Amino acid sequence: MAFQAPIRGSFDWGLVAATAALVILGLLMLYSATVSENHEPFRKQLTWAGIAAVVLVAAVASPYHFLASAAFPIYLATLALLGLVLAVGPEIRGAHSWLRFGPVSFQPAEVAKVATVLLLATHMSEKQGFGLSLKQAGKMALIVALPVGLILLQPDLGSALVFFPILGVMVFLAGLRWRVVVVLLLTVVVAVPLLWPHLKSYQQERVLTFFHPERDPQGAGWQVMQSRIAVGSGGFMGKGIGGGSQGQLNFLPDRHTDFIFSVLAEETGFAGVVTALFLYGVLLYSCLVTARTARDRLGASISMGVAALIGSQIIINIGVILGLMPTAGIPLPLMSYGGSSLVSCAAALGLVLNVRMRCLVN
Repeated sequence: MAFQAPIRGSFDWGLVAATAALVILGLLMLYSATVSENHEPFRKQLTWAGIAAVVLVAAVASPYHFLASAAFPIYLATLALLGLVLAVGPEIRGAHSWLRFGPVSFQPAEVAKVATVLLLATHMSEKQGFGLSLKQAGKMALIVALPVGLILLQPDLGSALVFFPILGVMVFLAGLRWRVVVVLLLTVVVAVPLLWPHLKSYQQERVLTFFHPERDPQGAGWQVMQSRIAVGSGGFMGKGIGGGSQGQLNFLPDRHTDFIFSVLAEETGFAGVVTALFLYGVLLYSCLVTARTARDRLGASISMGVAALIGSQIIINIGVILGLMPTAGIPLPLMSYGGSSLVSCAAALGLVLNVRMRCLVN
């Protein structure tokens, strides 16, 4: 099958518009949530938004087959960065998750998510036929296990969790054989109790507090309880930008990072929440359409991997905010404060745009 040039008009402007709208909405909420910090995080995020735009353009401009050919070196580089974090990364809130270069800090785990998607997609494109052998499934599991292991050593349980939905989607696309399913399920059943003793005490407390928030209402349960109050008090139209009591009066910790959605719910209400969810729906729908129309397995795998990456972070972040999941440090894509997350999301969505531009003419 001969590959043809990108189709005129195949650029997904809907995906670009939804991405831009979510970034702008996040900046607006960030501006409101950082009044007490003289809006310094807002100004930094504005700079990162500009960098993310450049990264997105770069991800679109390079043919995805070329990027796939460099997937393994990129993956190895991210593993090296994750190792470097453990060696020289500063300890921030009990974790070594960031690298500092002068005034700039970034989180290699965010880059590792995109690099892993790209390498898994490349591995999928090399597979012949339908169905995974145990050897092929083991190779995919190893690709995920290496960054997950390094991230857990930081420790950063939230970032590590995101890799599993990505692996699950890729394995599903490859075609499941019953013996592979059994092996994977047994691995999970065995790994969970083995993982528990290695969690930090505060991580164990988060899980226990999820089942019983009232056990520590002034400690581990405080954040979720205040988040629920913020979400519930927003009503239909919200209290207005800058009018939220939980966020503005500093009752809600991490309001501009992992709990930015609580600020959105309190200040813009049900209307703002539905708007944000609609925009996220556009992103995920665009990824699925791109996967369906992709000209090859590589393009489809990249698009589905990005959908799993973005979708899992949305579900986990909002699940934590509503108290439906144990607290985990996972940013809300494109909205939470953090340059590393914003740039990595831009790179991932740029890959989807890349695939869409180069789909096969029917």
